[in-house]
Amino acid sequence: MALTDVAARKAKSLDKPFKLSDEKGLYLLVNPNGSKYWRLKYRFAGKEKSLALGVYPEVTLADARSQREDARSQLRNEIDPGVARHLRRSEVSTMEAVAREWHQRFRAQWTENHAETILRRLEANIFPVLGSVGIGDVLPTQLLPALRRVENRGAVETTHRVHQICSQVFQYAIATGRSTRNPAAELAGALSPVNKRHFPSITDPRSVGALLRAIDGYEGSFVTRCALQFAPLVFVRPGELRHAEWSEVNLTEAEWRIPADKMKMRAMHIVPLSGQASTVIEELRPLTGRGKYLFPSERSAARPMSENTINAALRRLGYSRDEMTGHGFRSMASTLLNEQGWNRDAIERQLAHSERNAVRAAYNYAEHLAERRKMIQSWADYLDRLRLVR
Repeated sequence: MALTDVAARKAKSLDKPFKLSDEKGLYLLVNPNGSKYWRLKYRFAGKEKSLALGVYPEVTLADARSQREDARSQLRNEIDPGVARHLRRSEVSTMEAVAREWHQRFRAQWTENHAETILRRLEANIFPVLGSVGIGDVLPTQLLPALRRVENRGAVETTHRVHQICSQVFQYAIATGRSTRNPAAELAGALSPVNKRHFPSITDPRSVGALLRAIDGYEGSFVTRCALQFAPLVFVRPGELRHAEWSEVNLTEAEWRIPADKMKMRAMHIVPLSGQASTVIEELRPLTGRGKYLFPSERSAARPMSENTINAALRRLGYSRDEMTGHGFRSMASTLLNEQGWNRDAIERQLAHSERNAVRAAYNYAEHLAERRKMIQSWADYLDRLRLVR
């Protein structure tokens, strides 16, 4: 009797491994720990053999059956599917090949900037050392030295990010039947812990006023000055700020709608615009309004402002990286708005912080919007008052 997806999904683990048979040698192996693996039993040259077809539910019943038919076709042509896979793996199952395949498959789920960062970290830290090694042959004792090279540069947080990326690549290799272990998961506790620190920020009201006056007197690029003036009014993430597009801004409705594919949490975000923020946009329009981005690169209007521009401008104003960063405008607003007694949920929603429920995240972009509009205007008025305090 053929296996059904419902039966596969509802199969509960027992004390010992057991099989759920489909047809023509295909079966689902259910292990005591709850993991479920597709296997194909076949005979070649008089010997019984087994072929791994991936992990359920990442590999669906339909996918497993398709692989089974491919293997049966090879058998009819007197080809051992296990040997054929081994030869194929030697060509396309290196660490680099599988990592690039994984990256290409999932990049649509990330922002463009995040996807570029992931690939850059692999290319700089993993491919030169382990790129040519078969994904199923990588050992923890090989991966650890590669990660330690990053750690020894003092980039402890980056080391953990690269470790997480590698773990996802290995899990993908397991799910697609090209490896049976995740060496990254076996390195828990082997890396130096990350010392959590907040982005440097200015939260003292008088110091905030001094910063705003310094920004107003910025003598560099006009576009950069506008970006510096806009940042504390909207307190979005630096990447969201520099990728702002004219098509996303509606001054009639006084709002900026950031598409989901640009947001860290993959949900559209509405940013109410205060009168002051709208004024900055109107001043900017004659210069960049015919292009795509509000804050384009100085080298090419077709590209957004560099990720280093805001921080470099703050350094030019005399603020060190230990005093203030582009990301620090978010901490500034969060701290002072909470001190002023605004609804914490409205503040968190304005900051577009994580929504654990993915379904809810897709629909709550307008949550607390009326209150957020009042808060944003009150915040802009408060910043104007701080400019006058010396």
